[in-house]
Amino acid sequence: LSLFQSLDVANNQLRELPAALADCPRLKEANFRGNQLKDKRLEKMVNGCQTKAILEYLRAGGRGKGKAESSREEARKKKREKQQKKDGGEGEQDELEEASKLLVKVLHVSENPAPLVVRVSPGVKDVRPFIVCCVLKGVNLKPGNALKRFLSAQTKLHEDICEKRTAATIATHDLQLIKGPLVFGVQPPDELKIMPLGRKEIKAKDLLRQLQSEAEEQRKQKKRQNVSGLHKYLQLLDGKDNYPCLVDAEGIVISFPPITNSEKTKIRKDTRDLFLEVTSDTSLQICKDVMDTLILKIAELNRFTLENKEGSGSDNESDAPCGPVNFNPGQNEPPMNFPLVVEQVRVVDTDGNLKVLYPSKTDLSTVSSLLTVIR
Repeated sequence: LSLFQSLDVANNQLRELPAALADCPRLKEANFRGNQLKDKRLEKMVNGCQTKAILEYLRAGGRGKGKAESSREEARKKKREKQQKKDGGEGEQDELEEASKLLVKVLHVSENPAPLVVRVSPGVKDVRPFIVCCVLKGVNLKPGNALKRFLSAQTKLHEDICEKRTAATIATHDLQLIKGPLVFGVQPPDELKIMPLGRKEIKAKDLLRQLQSEAEEQRKQKKRQNVSGLHKYLQLLDGKDNYPCLVDAEGIVISFPPITNSEKTKIRKDTRDLFLEVTSDTSLQICKDVMDTLILKIAELNRFTLENKEGSGSDNESDAPCGPVNFNPGQNEPPMNFPLVVEQVRVVDTDGNLKVLYPSKTDLSTVSSLLTVIR
């Protein structure tokens, strides 16, 4: 392979391109046209991109997460560790000791008279196979800008540890508006219906077409390539014949990752109990690491809200756009009086066999220096 300078496998019956091609240093010309590749994004590339761009896509793992996935996973791990150290004030032992007084109590499934369950259908395996969920009770979003800080924190996590939603996607819901059990499955774009945040009910294919049109208009108005909001994530669904979704017992789609949640389960100022969901097409461990960090961040925000007396915020605060907000509370305040309660949620297959239980005994370990967990 290292001696290849050109390669022509056009008009064959290839379904995949091996990641090893990315390790051919002399390969300058390659023709892959006319093959019906499973990765539709890659199929578009071979018909219109230079060989160098195609090899870079394979080197990065593509949709198939080829040979480079282990190095990408290691890079993600280092980035998450760096971010967690930064949030904790690296090297400041006295600050770590104060922060560790944040309390979270775990309610086990065996102690819960009505635990929430998420069933996973086989179809997600090829689309978005990993999901981790839990219930968080005791959040206070009523005072002042508490809700705005909460939404801003979630946005920042999507940009940082979730790597602009390419590694994972967070969804937060008002637990009182959800009917369990839940099903994490897939639906065709022309059948999946959701009421996106701030919009009317719409089919997924029409929503993406609408967002694409908005993105083009946004580019024209601003005269640049970058777009904002949901428009940034449209390419994450390229080449997928089915879209992932989380559906409640009434058949309502409450989540369409990595694009949007449902308006029907939207977090508002009077929300006290949350249903938290993290999904990924990369790995289960990324889901757990993101969930750990999300719970820590909510605990920090809750303590900050409890100890900083604020007046009531505006009624339409939940609909306001969230710009950058400094949501890191100071580390030298006393701990909050009552811990948040994290209820375990079981993720099972269609036969009821356990796939994931969060939080398990080993979960929340990534934030153990900043959080005291009562199990």
